[in-house]
Parts: sequence; C-alpha cells; structure tokens
Amino acid sequence: MNQARSAPAAQPVSQDVLERLADVIDQRRQGDPDKSYVARLFHKGPDAILKKVGEEATEMVMAGKDGDPAQIVYEVADLWFHSLIALAQFGLRPADVLAELTRREGLSGLEEFAARKAQQREQDES
Repeated sequence: MNQARSAPAAQPVSQDVLERLADVIDQRRQGDPDKSYVARLFHKGPDAILKKVGEEATEMVMAGKDGDPAQIVYEVADLWFHSLIALAQFGLRPADVLAELTRREGLSGLEEFAARKAQQREQDES
C-alpha cells in the first residue's frame, strides 16, 4: 500500500510568478537550442511542445494515482511550466488563462457545461 507523504509547505506566492516565468520563457525562446531547453522546444516546433505537455499531463495523472502529494506538486509544476511554453507558442500569456478562470469563478460547472452544449447545438444547426 502506498503511504502518502505530505506536500511541501506552501510558501506565500503571487500570480506574478507566472508572469515572471513567462518573461523568462520569452527571453529564452530565441536562444541557442544547444544551450537552452526552452529554445530547443521552440526550435522543434509546436508538435514537440504539445507532445511534451501531453507527457507531463500523463505524469501528473500517474502521480495522482500514486497519491504522493509531493510528487503531485512536482508534476503539476512541470505541467504548468510546459503549458506556459505552449501558451507562448500561440502568443498567449498567463493573464489570458487567469482572465478565463476569473470569468468562470462562481459559475456552476454543470451550468457552464450545459451552456457550452447548447451553444454547440446552435452552431451545428446553422
């Protein structure tokens, strides 16, 4: 049986860390692919970036199934990092995702799903 460990103690952080990390990604994007992991991913193109996001998502799911809080945090950090790279690939910033989360705040997930489904039906009929 897996023994779950405690997640590392949370340190006070702000959303600014996502913007700072996005700035670093932007700076490294045009770097030397032989010296920068970020530059290497951008050099390989969107398919490589998206594949890496998929790999990291799978690793996060596996960590969740194992139930190790510290490993879950580690894998989510990897997933978020690679998601930031994907956002940059498509000209987006963390603020774009935060704005969407803010828009959804307070909405019922079931109501949101039903509204999207109705919107899709309307589009299909037109």
